[in-house]
Amino acid sequence: MADSKEKLFSDFPAVSTDKWMEKVTADLKGADFEKRLVWKTNEGFKVKPFYRMEDLKDLKTTDNLPGEFPYLRGTKKNNVWMVRQDIKADYPKEANTKALDILNKGVDSLGFKIKGKELTANFIETLLNDICAECVELNFSISQSHAVELAQLLVAYFQKKNYNPKKLHGSINYDYFNNILAKDKEKGDLVTTAKGLIEATASLPYYRVITVNALSLNNAGAYIYQELGYALSWGNEYMNTLIEAGVPAAQLAKKIKFNFGISSNYFLEISKFRAARMLWANIVSSYDPICTNNKCSNTAEDGECRCSAKMKIHAETSTFNLTLFDAHVNLLRTQTEAMSAALGGVDSLTVTPFDKTYQAPDDFSERIARNQQLLLKEESHFDKVVDPAAGSYYVENLTTSIAQQAWNIFLKVEDEGGFYKSVKSGSVQAAINLSGKARRMDVSKRKEILLGTNQFPNINEKAGEKRPMENNHSCCSEKHSSSNESNITILNFDRAASEFEVLRLQTEAAAHRPKAFMLTIGNLSMRQARAQFACNFLACAGYEVIDNLGFETIEAGVEAAMEAKADIVVLCSSDDEYAEYAIPAFKAVNNHALFIVAGSPACMDELKVAGIENFIHVRVNVLDTLKEFNAKLGIK
Repeated sequence: MADSKEKLFSDFPAVSTDKWMEKVTADLKGADFEKRLVWKTNEGFKVKPFYRMEDLKDLKTTDNLPGEFPYLRGTKKNNVWMVRQDIKADYPKEANTKALDILNKGVDSLGFKIKGKELTANFIETLLNDICAECVELNFSISQSHAVELAQLLVAYFQKKNYNPKKLHGSINYDYFNNILAKDKEKGDLVTTAKGLIEATASLPYYRVITVNALSLNNAGAYIYQELGYALSWGNEYMNTLIEAGVPAAQLAKKIKFNFGISSNYFLEISKFRAARMLWANIVSSYDPICTNNKCSNTAEDGECRCSAKMKIHAETSTFNLTLFDAHVNLLRTQTEAMSAALGGVDSLTVTPFDKTYQAPDDFSERIARNQQLLLKEESHFDKVVDPAAGSYYVENLTTSIAQQAWNIFLKVEDEGGFYKSVKSGSVQAAINLSGKARRMDVSKRKEILLGTNQFPNINEKAGEKRPMENNHSCCSEKHSSSNESNITILNFDRAASEFEVLRLQTEAAAHRPKAFMLTIGNLSMRQARAQFACNFLACAGYEVIDNLGFETIEAGVEAAMEAKADIVVLCSSDDEYAEYAIPAFKAVNNHALFIVAGSPACMDELKVAGIENFIHVRVNVLDTLKEFNAKLGIK
């Protein structure tokens, strides 16, 4: 069978890259190859339309194996990841009941959010009652001032239960810098708290107690290379500061955990996680971590601890691209994001429930979020193959390109004095907010598509009682928190869909829902295409849209629009026919409705002279245009 396959392929002559380019150039018929087919990513590098084996010849990424330094292909030799769900533990008994329930439904990693003032030994015992800590990963979030106390209570609890420390896996989410980024609040002393946590959990070798919450950058709209580059600087700041304070490099690196977000850029996200492990391994290696375990088989010849260079990654689907309207589309977004993380080899994963934007997730949405991961494991078998993207001409090149761009950011931050100085100066926040602003602008122009929000909205959907949930960190990038200590800009967590949602909620709250009537006339294919475009465009503001098959005359179309009590009349025809139809239609409407021309005809200047002000086409800013229409319709 193998011989027959070899013979089959040998029957086809090899095709060189030059031959492919000749064919592509011929098919372009004179169009510019770079402009038409080469994609320049937000990360600043170019992506070609096709890659070949020769594109791998100078790359070193293909020399790596799973579970081996520098861990580009994974820190382990399997692709098993943990399914995580977070629980707000305001009441320990209720939180415990919920935890026990979801542990029977596929979850093997729990995240407890605890209030510091509630923390006692009895609280921990109640919270963890009947939960086998050796069988599940336990993660805890608490205020910085109570982090060490929590660590001490956990160790005492585990000892009381006679657990084997080497079977205990988990984390305490202590992050000194995240509060500065999100709230401009700097609390406590980094060295004192971090050393206290490391000392308190010295008996727990697999507990990570210092965190890099790069998820915050992702949720603020960061580009992929920014999230990775700043995360590396973030982690390096911990390494540099605490090693100077006397913490051994190997011990410290094993206590650091990275929490990343996942955007919808499928292949780039896979590549991000691959690049992240490789870059972090090399950063840790530069500190010469010495292995203290004489029996460890993962030690370099010079005694370097290769285990300490393993990046521990938890990933969570982004909230930046979640939407209130057509919220079930969020399931599509989070599913592809979860796929990227799983294929990228993360250690644990949280899928954000689809309804998080407008309510505290309920049992149904949490169940669906869990099942999204279980489908990847149990039905798609994503956990059965390690780094399946390895060797892909495309993914290997993306991995190298993202690594280079992220490394450039890392070097820039180091040149500026390190991550702490960059955060205190506000340069990190400013850079991320600028990216978030650019992405929101792309959404408003439909350069970045949010299905159901700025493209193909559900025309008949109403929000009803649904309103955007207030984010504790939310603020405008130009504003400052009233509790700011240094009055620097903080991260802006406004979602990409936020302004569209405000606009649509305004429309819904109005005394009268505007009707947009398609006055279709002339060339059949053009009028239909323009009507579809206009219906889609105006429905993004929540208007009722009325499409039509076509009218024989302008008079008939306008008469039908008036009978329908239309608030907006959209003329839909071909560019050539607008010179004939637009002005008569505008005069016939006679200010009884807002008049719009669908398109950008060559005669636009002439139409404007005649008094026609409103044109919608692919080059306009959808959001700004709809805001103007709302204002003209008296909707505020």
